[in-house]
Amino acid sequence: MNYADNISVGGFRTGHVQGIAIDKNREYMYYSFTTCLVKSDLNGRIIGTVNGLAGHLGCIAYNSEDGRVYGSLEYKHDCIGKGILGNMDHVVEVEDGFYIAIFDVDKIDRMDMDAEKDGIMTAVYLKEVFDDYTAPGHRYGCSGIDGTTFAPLPGVSDDKNYLYVAYGVYSDRNRQDNDHQVILRYDIKDWPRYEKPLNQASMHKLGPSRPDSKYFVYTGNTAFGIQNLEYDPVTKLMFAAVYRGEKKQFPNYPMYLIDMTKKAEVNLLKGLNEEGEQLSLADCGEYDSESGIRGDSFGYGSTGMISLGDGYFYFSHPASEDGTHSTTVKLYRYDSANGFTRCGQDAQQHSF
Repeated sequence: MNYADNISVGGFRTGHVQGIAIDKNREYMYYSFTTCLVKSDLNGRIIGTVNGLAGHLGCIAYNSEDGRVYGSLEYKHDCIGKGILGNMDHVVEVEDGFYIAIFDVDKIDRMDMDAEKDGIMTAVYLKEVFDDYTAPGHRYGCSGIDGTTFAPLPGVSDDKNYLYVAYGVYSDRNRQDNDHQVILRYDIKDWPRYEKPLNQASMHKLGPSRPDSKYFVYTGNTAFGIQNLEYDPVTKLMFAAVYRGEKKQFPNYPMYLIDMTKKAEVNLLKGLNEEGEQLSLADCGEYDSESGIRGDSFGYGSTGMISLGDGYFYFSHPASEDGTHSTTVKLYRYDSANGFTRCGQDAQQHSF
């Protein structure tokens, strides 16, 4: 299939782009602009928008099994949450809470649709995230959630996909218990019983009591954890894009590659007095001999990435000007030897 080299949308005042997704039939693109979901065609023509969120809509993922878009949605009163509430054009009182927002994107057909009132969005509450966020000191440095993707079980070759949800992690150079990425796995086959429209004035708490698995990936601390998470069925890698960390004992890559061909192993977690299921970083990319950590210096992905399934990827290139936010989604090709190679007229090669 032919893919456009560039797709541009912009002019939004709701915050910078947080994530991107594309549907199974490659007909529409979706973008999270912090408190707004945008739908466009593959030429960048806006089909419609969904507004009215008083929380942070982060990474989004298209579920090919039900044709809906899933995204991390968090309500909190830290610096991020206060910034979002401060930008609202009216006073909104919300409780701390962490959800997966589920959008019936076929219904998005006009501008300024309402997330609460137009029957577009339901939400499922994630108690595990709330418990870690509200624990003393924010357990594991949990700042909420961001990265989302659909992928099979680690080390299992079948067609069943699960929803993976990554923690945000506070940047703190003075603690040692925040050096893992934390990823929750959910089997969503029973989620229809939890799905309910979200009334932000009285938010429901319907959702699973715990995840099916809780995984840890040792990368060193990062600034707000995994921003975008994307599984690629060709390489069987899960790409995790982050904002670089600040601890000097770590390489602080902006991207980590998780090997989903390997089963999770129960290990004693570094910096934590507990055991946990640990996923393996892939044996490719750059290697830091002092920490033993592998990663990739490719600088895009934290504001959106999509595996197109045949070696091609889309990456968001964000821009902001005069209080408005935009993105140009650009086409890349990936292989383990050369990394990400830009396609199109402005091609620039990235190699490991």
